[in-house]
Amino acid sequence: MEHLEKQMVEIINNSEPLVKLLKVCQQSDLPRDYYIGAGCIADTVWNDLSEYPLTYGISDVDVVYFDDTNTAIENEEKYRKLLIEKLGEFPFKLDVKNEARVHLWYKQKFGFQIEPYTSLENAIDSWPTTATSLGIRKEGNDSYVIYAPYQLDDLFSMVIRPNKKMITKEIYEKKAEKWRCKWDKLTIIPW
Repeated sequence: MEHLEKQMVEIINNSEPLVKLLKVCQQSDLPRDYYIGAGCIADTVWNDLSEYPLTYGISDVDVVYFDDTNTAIENEEKYRKLLIEKLGEFPFKLDVKNEARVHLWYKQKFGFQIEPYTSLENAIDSWPTTATSLGIRKEGNDSYVIYAPYQLDDLFSMVIRPNKKMITKEIYEKKAEKWRCKWDKLTIIPW
């Protein structure tokens, strides 16, 4: 594991809610192809770098998986309820999404159609910023799998850079401004 990956794991391991969620996900019936990803991981790292409480500014936690054999929305809700039941008290909203079904609702939410993702990694590759395009999961042997297609330099440098694979300028700027209000040390790269 490289230096920044080790540092990210150390930070995550200091966050009681994320440690609990990683353990519950590891022991659950989620498809093996899943990650805890995006904002909650970036937010936790930025909190550590900013010397804020590790839970500061986190609005929700994303658990994403890929199952193109069952794209029923009811399946997402089944996994969400299962995780909530096992987690008990949890300080964040839990958002469970099957990335194999995102194309079914994306146009209604964001105004344009996207092609179906071909894998979970293909979905993460398209997330809005280089710093937040990442996921982590804990394996049965307690090792971590980290997927970060744009590496971790922007995350640890607190740089928000647009990932223009799919999002629009408006989506990027809205997200960047939301984060700037919480973490004033962020450097926002213009669109």
